[in-house]
Amino acid sequence: MNITYMEPMLPEEAVQVLEEPAFTLIAEANQLAGRVHPIMQQSVGNLVRSMNCYYSNLIEGHNTQPRDIDRALAEEFSEDREKRNLQREAVAHISVQRMIDEGSDPAVWPTTTAYARWLHREFCERLPEDMLWVDNLDSGERLPIIPGELRRNDVIVGRHIAPNPIDLPKFLVRFDKAYAAPPLNALRQLQAVGAAHHRFLWIHPFLDGNGRVARLMSHALLKRLGIGTSLWSVARGLARQQERYKALLMAADGPREGDRDGRGNLSQRALVEFSSFFLESAIDQVRFMRGLLDPTEMLRRMEIHIEEEVRAKRLPRGSFAVLREAVIAGEVERGVVPVLTGQGERAARMVTSALSERGMLIAKSHRAPLRLAFPASAAERWFPLLYPADASGDGE
Repeated sequence: MNITYMEPMLPEEAVQVLEEPAFTLIAEANQLAGRVHPIMQQSVGNLVRSMNCYYSNLIEGHNTQPRDIDRALAEEFSEDREKRNLQREAVAHISVQRMIDEGSDPAVWPTTTAYARWLHREFCERLPEDMLWVDNLDSGERLPIIPGELRRNDVIVGRHIAPNPIDLPKFLVRFDKAYAAPPLNALRQLQAVGAAHHRFLWIHPFLDGNGRVARLMSHALLKRLGIGTSLWSVARGLARQQERYKALLMAADGPREGDRDGRGNLSQRALVEFSSFFLESAIDQVRFMRGLLDPTEMLRRMEIHIEEEVRAKRLPRGSFAVLREAVIAGEVERGVVPVLTGQGERAARMVTSALSERGMLIAKSHRAPLRLAFPASAAERWFPLLYPADASGDGE
């Protein structure tokens, strides 16, 4: 297969439809970044990684409940093998995204073969053995997934016949060159994030895991461009419009439709439409998280929830005052808890102990300052609509 079959690689520079959403995303993301205390951003990042994992799993057809993800992060795995495997898959995804968020990923540009292979290897090496096999529906043969290795078999995704394994290297060289920075400037990189997402899936370099790698690659690219942060994830937007997401991906697989549809083999119009959808999904998620993280509204929701817990005697009096300080100041020195709660030291210790047991406060040591955390049980109340309504149940 000739590499020209994958053209065009970029939305046309003359296309104005991508300029406005690109500039809007930059502005909205900057506003969100300034809304949360820098220390609390770490805790929000943990929540968003779990959310991103949940929605990415959902796109793959794996419904891992938020509370099961929380348990897995605490190394509490289900006795049921299928559920345990999904929990380990969730931990693998979160571990890789944490490396991206913390800058522990490779220095190479995210839209490269080297970076994609790193993502695939790091993710798959954390999976249980049961999940490293796929079935060849034609031959009935079980094929091993080798972490970080390009596929050696032909694949068909929907109506799309992916390039022959022998041709993968030349298509990936073209991919690397098309989305490199430089020559593309930051604005063109941002306009092309959806195009890179699609063309990577079109190549389908791995036997399995391409969708997850593509979404993590997009997350890393947005972060390198200074727009993406640990405070938001486009995966929620893609999953909530999953049918449209997949339909637009499929449309961008299609051939050019007439002389006014670009000059390449594939449809320029469909590529622009998917790129626009991707940017609009990102904007929607930034705005969604900005609303959830509005300090006044967040504290109001937290106060209502905590007062209910105090009345039910599941938390001691004074709990909200401590949580409120964690939101405003980023962390709480243990010595000020008696002042915040208006109680003696012993009663104050009972407050911090209860909040820590519920996973609402965390600390690096028993003497370190306390920071806010977002366990799934509390996130359901503090961040409504973060997950679908049917995701709030107990997975066990």
